[in-house]
Formats: sequence, structure tokens, C-alpha cells
Amino acid sequence: MLIRSLFRAGTLLALSLPVLAAPVATLFKAPNCGCCSKWAEHMASQQLPLHSENRSDMAAIKDKLQVPDKLRSCHTASIGGYVFEGHVPADLVQKVLREKPAIRGLAVAGMPQGSPGMETGVKQPYQVMAFDAKGKQWVYATR
Repeated sequence: MLIRSLFRAGTLLALSLPVLAAPVATLFKAPNCGCCSKWAEHMASQQLPLHSENRSDMAAIKDKLQVPDKLRSCHTASIGGYVFEGHVPADLVQKVLREKPAIRGLAVAGMPQGSPGMETGVKQPYQVMAFDAKGKQWVYATR
């Protein structure tokens, strides 16, 4: 009986591990934003599925998540305790989640052509900025 109970407990724990390991991932976006949905598709294609919330109070969300004014874009994601603002590439999101740097998040200001979710055939260079909770900002990557 004890062995059976331990086996069941171990099986339940093993089945729950993938759920426990997955970071909480929420995308906040305006209801009619097409590029936001395309960015979510980009993230899902890289094994980073997001729960999307259509919101009309995006400025308040960005304030709450401490996104600096100069770095704001059309959507904001909260993943694993970090903030990702705008069209941040999935590989950089994965890098942050893996390395856990002492930052608040990453941001791609504006809507640069060729960034994830903004694929139009035209590709313009853009900077991915890191920021901390005190508002300090620096270039994290250039694409």
C-alpha cells in the first residue's frame, strides 16, 4: 500500500513538472492590434506561448510594470518576472529567462519594420534596450 501511494505521488509530481517549469506569460495588448497578435505568434513558434489579454488601459499597465516612457510600444508582455515591451525577438526573451540578469526587462521602442510581428519585406536596424526598475536604460542588442 505504501509503495502504491508513493508511486502515485511520484507520478503526479512528474506530470506536474512541465507546468511548474513554464514561466507565467501574459501579453497585454489593445483589442484591434494586428502586429501584437503576430508577435504572439512569433513567440509561440519559439516555444513561448502567451496568454493574451485585450486591454483598453495600456498606459496604466505600462506604468504598473515600470516601462520607461521613451521605450514604450504597442504591447507589453510579462514573462517569468520580466517585462518585454514591443517587438522583442524571442531568442532574446529566452536568453533573459535562461540567464536571469538583474534587469526589469527588454524593450523595442516604436514598431521597427522587420522586427518580429512587423515583417513587411523591409528590414530596418533597431536596438533592443534593457532597463532596470530605477529607469536606467542601455543597449542590450542591435538587430
